[in-house]
Amino acid sequence: MTISAGHNFDPSVLREYDVRGIVGKTLHAADALALGKAFGTKVRQSGGKRVAVGRDGRLSSPELASALVEGIVSTGCDVVRIGRGPTPMLYFTVYDQKTDAGIMVTGSHNPSNYNGFKMLNAGKSVFGEAIQELGRIAASGDFETGTGSVTDIDIEDHYVERLLTELDCDVAKPMTIVWDCGNGAAGDVVRKLTAKLPGNHHLLFDEIDGTFPNHHPDPTVEANLVDLKAKVASLNADWGVAFDGDGDRIGVVDGQGRVLWGDQLLQIYAADVLGRLPGASIIADVKASQTLFDEVTRLGGNAIMWKTGHSLIKTKMVESKAPIAGEMSGHIFFAERYYGYDDAMYAAVRLYRILVQSGKSLDDWRDAMPVAVNTPETRIDCPDDRKFALIEEVRGRLSEAGAEVSGIDGVRVSTDDGWWLLRASNTQPAIVARCEAADESGLLRLKAEVTAQLQKSGLTSDDFFAPGGGH
Repeated sequence: MTISAGHNFDPSVLREYDVRGIVGKTLHAADALALGKAFGTKVRQSGGKRVAVGRDGRLSSPELASALVEGIVSTGCDVVRIGRGPTPMLYFTVYDQKTDAGIMVTGSHNPSNYNGFKMLNAGKSVFGEAIQELGRIAASGDFETGTGSVTDIDIEDHYVERLLTELDCDVAKPMTIVWDCGNGAAGDVVRKLTAKLPGNHHLLFDEIDGTFPNHHPDPTVEANLVDLKAKVASLNADWGVAFDGDGDRIGVVDGQGRVLWGDQLLQIYAADVLGRLPGASIIADVKASQTLFDEVTRLGGNAIMWKTGHSLIKTKMVESKAPIAGEMSGHIFFAERYYGYDDAMYAAVRLYRILVQSGKSLDDWRDAMPVAVNTPETRIDCPDDRKFALIEEVRGRLSEAGAEVSGIDGVRVSTDDGWWLLRASNTQPAIVARCEAADESGLLRLKAEVTAQLQKSGLTSDDFFAPGGGH
């Protein structure tokens, strides 16, 4: 262990699930170097030495990855470098190559001027307090030292072959599928994958371009699915799939152009898994529809509501031995038949297999789902130093009123009309709101309850759910 000059990160970049900031403003190459030293130090202290490193297609990623690797090898760790690709390919490398840790340079679904790092060590996601610890190690300058090596490997073809093994059935009626890569890091993998999948495949924006010239790579925002819907309609395709900037979140539309959100996709995956594993636990985050939890219970599964956040969900999966889990944000996690992490390309191939084996179209699956009316996930601006206190104020008022509240993550309130949720975002200076009811009149009453609570805590808007109402 050697003491050298410490490094202080901008406090805003050390987030709950990852390290992330605005390049040239809150995040620089010097931060990547210091993070590499701190992360390598922690790997060595955990008894490890080999670290897999990958990067997405953002313009800033090569420079940040280079500085990161320099920092890691300075601690005596050996780096297995896989180059450019989606985050799930980095996760796959950790499992396939049996490295001790992995770190991905990626800005995920954020705008092009953002970048960051997703990490895992000793088989676990690095998040929360573990990220703060990396900040303290960097500030202290108390780093391990040594001379590590760098090995470049080409894992992409091997990863694609692993994805293809999921379609382990005869495809009597190959489908027509549209794939929207959004110019994100999944493009090269999807091109190779679809070249070998049965069916007719049409790719949109598969050229990796860190400026994202066609649309923002976030499939949870319906406006970003306009091109996908149009192509599905023009081709009379069976369904379409979209990916976020680093390929760990999936968006899907059926043949009619209807979006299947994360909790609706999880219903399909859950029905498939519970057919093989009766009574299995299925995890979804607090933003998911009550119809999902009810459907899992109806199918004989153990429905578990849990905190939002890919790292938190993965940790809960291990604890509860759940074969699958999912979030409204399109992170779908598979431990049955796979490695327990979120991989949107794998999720797409697995959906293809379910549709083939069930003999039902995606439209059929969508038509059979219970009907509920709900708001999209709504983000309401609230300063970082205020958002958690605001939620506690709401919780206190609800407690005094004797409301039926789940406090797993923020407050999820059940009423005769349905439910509503308020939680502090762990990634943005914002409060997240969502409501769900059986009909539109009930939804209006729920939205009024949320609005009243936010106004009591000093936020000003007559309708936080109107376009622009949260800003």
